[in-house]
Amino acid sequence: MILPEMGEREVNAVFTTGIYCRAGCTGRSKPSNRAAYPSAVAAQAAGFRPCLLCRPDRRADVLIDGATPEVVRQALMLISDGFMDQNTAAALGGRIGISPRHLNRLFEDHIGATPALIAQSRRAHFARRLLDETDLTITDISSASGFRSIRQMNRVMRQVFRFTPSELRRKRRKADRLVVDGGLRLRIPTPSGFEFGAVLEYLAPRAIPGVESVVDGVYRRVTNTCGYPGVIEVSAGPDSSGLELVAHLPSFNGLLGDVARCRSLFGMEVDISGARDDLADDPLLAPLISSRPGLTVPGAWDRFETAIRIILGQQVTVRGASTLAGRITRELGIPVPGLGEIGLGFLFPSAHRLAEADLKEMGISRSRSLALRSFARVVDDGSLDLYDHSELPALLSRLQQLPGIGPWTANMLAMRVFGHMDAFPSTDLGLRNAVAKLLPPGAPTGEIVEKTAQNWRPWRSLAFTYLLRSVSAPVETDAARNPVVAPVG
Repeated sequence: MILPEMGEREVNAVFTTGIYCRAGCTGRSKPSNRAAYPSAVAAQAAGFRPCLLCRPDRRADVLIDGATPEVVRQALMLISDGFMDQNTAAALGGRIGISPRHLNRLFEDHIGATPALIAQSRRAHFARRLLDETDLTITDISSASGFRSIRQMNRVMRQVFRFTPSELRRKRRKADRLVVDGGLRLRIPTPSGFEFGAVLEYLAPRAIPGVESVVDGVYRRVTNTCGYPGVIEVSAGPDSSGLELVAHLPSFNGLLGDVARCRSLFGMEVDISGARDDLADDPLLAPLISSRPGLTVPGAWDRFETAIRIILGQQVTVRGASTLAGRITRELGIPVPGLGEIGLGFLFPSAHRLAEADLKEMGISRSRSLALRSFARVVDDGSLDLYDHSELPALLSRLQQLPGIGPWTANMLAMRVFGHMDAFPSTDLGLRNAVAKLLPPGAPTGEIVEKTAQNWRPWRSLAFTYLLRSVSAPVETDAARNPVVAPVG
């Protein structure tokens, strides 16, 4: 197994007790009886259970970092999005185009656990959180956590925690439980120093009207749980220990997936603590990182939805693109009544529906309409997998073969939709303005950006995020970002 350097994710396993702990746990053990593991799931795979004192299972177990191979990263993203709740490891290997044996070997080498064990651990730890923080019944917790039956949950919880669900609930502390007042409340652990407000600042002008909103420090959106719509709200937790998610859902069967999508949207699926240290050595970025060390790269709640919003952002203002996205939603989305008071009311349209739609009457140009419909069509027919595990150059080349997708759009898609941390929209106007403010007057901004960015690999997306946030006033226009225009026809 390839062990990274000591970091936030690492846990200490104690041979004599069979438990694993956070660094700094007040429980004492001899150094000779301890071994470090790169993550909680790796310690679990070795047969250890979480400490009941320091509760390492309450911390987010982020498994992706800069050394994670692309094929493993996308497989982990699929697991996080619930692919293995209804599928096997063989199906996961088939989805990304490699044999189950090779997939298991890659996971053992880079994560320290198989895909099946990671999926099992994901369900078990989420169930433990529901046992602690809610008064949901054991039956409801089993469904919400992706287990096929209570019997399966009992077996897995015994394997992971050495206690049954009922025994774990009796062990919960008074401070663990969240008071339910209008929805089911859950805590979402965040990386140290995480800046929730910075992500909201980025998402607010890009929110799709009717689908999502950012108001008074709360992110809200319509979600779809087993065919039934609901609403998710995310805000900063009252104790500053993480985020608080409030779920207004007809059923909690898909709750684990909603939590995973929340983590993806707010850029918490990748461990970037080491990346900040690397980038902080750069004279251009050092002051930006020291002033705001908790920035992350926003991802996507729904990959298709975010992709369409990015394509709409070509050569129009941010506000204009959001307006067009709202029109598409009103005309093609699925209405959800009763949410008008909070500014919501639609589920975003499917790729199939958008691929067949006539967008001209919505104020969308013929060339832009072709780009949108062409992208929706390749997603709908499966020729473009939004979990494509190609390396970045191959993915960018593949995307730019689609009508209307130029370098800026391809890099933005690679960064926010596919999760590539080295994607870099070098022609972005906001980026150029930010760099120009940091350079002497008259300096050739474009040349410096292209040359200096090579020093930021493989974390250019994070560098892009820091530079974009450094602009004091939001840059509204996306003009000149994507010089390739979709052909007419």
